[in-house]
Amino acid sequence: MTTVAPIQLQLRDDVSPEKRRHQVRELVAATDAELILLPELWEIGPFAVGENLDLAVPLDTWLSHMFDLAPGRVLHAGSFLERDGDDLYNTSVVFGPAGEVLATYRKIHLFGFDAGEAVMLTPGQDVVVVDTPLGRTGLATCYDLRFPELFRAFVDAGATAVLIPTGWPQVRIEAWDLLIRARAVENQVWIVGCNSAGVSNGVEMGGHTVVIDPTGAVTQARDLDPDLPTRVRHDFPVLRDRRLR
Repeated sequence: MTTVAPIQLQLRDDVSPEKRRHQVRELVAATDAELILLPELWEIGPFAVGENLDLAVPLDTWLSHMFDLAPGRVLHAGSFLERDGDDLYNTSVVFGPAGEVLATYRKIHLFGFDAGEAVMLTPGQDVVVVDTPLGRTGLATCYDLRFPELFRAFVDAGATAVLIPTGWPQVRIEAWDLLIRARAVENQVWIVGCNSAGVSNGVEMGGHTVVIDPTGAVTQARDLDPDLPTRVRHDFPVLRDRRLR
C-alpha cells in the first residue's frame, strides 16, 4: 500500500508568497505520507498570474526553494510560474526522496480562452509519465482535466495513476467533481486531485481535494493499492475493446 497526502491550502490574497512557502513547509513536515501533492500555483494563487508575472523564476531557482521540502518522500510540488528566456510556463516538478528531480511537466492546456494564462503563458508540449510509489503516474494540471485524449495518452504510456494539482473555482466545482471521476473510470486509474480553498485574486476557490479509485468511486482512504488498477482492468477489460487510436 502507498500512503498519499494531497494537501489542500486555504488561500488568502493578503498572504505573501514567502509566507505561503513557510506554511507549506510546515504542512508537509506534518505528514508522513509516501506521496505528497500540492495545488496548482499555490505560491501566487491560480487567478493572480497576471498580477505576478514578475515573480516568475527559472526552474533552477524553484528547485533550490523546494528540493528539501519532503526528505524521504516523493513530492509533487504543485506548480509554479516558470521563466525560461522570453517564455513563461505553468510548471510542475516531482521530487524524489533525496530531493532529486524525478520529472517536470509544463501544463499543456492553458485556461482563459482569449485571456489569462492562455495569452500570458506558453503551453507545454510533452506528455509526462513518471514512476512514483503509486506506480506509473501521469502528470496533468487543472484545465488538462477537460481533455480526455491526454489521459488516454497516459494509459498508452503505461500509467495506472494520475496526479492533478488544480486551481478550480467554486463556480465550476461540479464540473471538477464530474470530470475527475470520468477520467478515472474511463482509464481505470487512480487519480489524486489537489485543489485550493479560500480566495485567489477575489475568486472563491472550490476545494474538493479528492482521491478517485480506478472504478470511478470517491474514496476517503489514503492508503492506496498500486496494483488495484491492474486487477480492475483484468476483471472489467474495457480498455481491451478500444477501436480508435
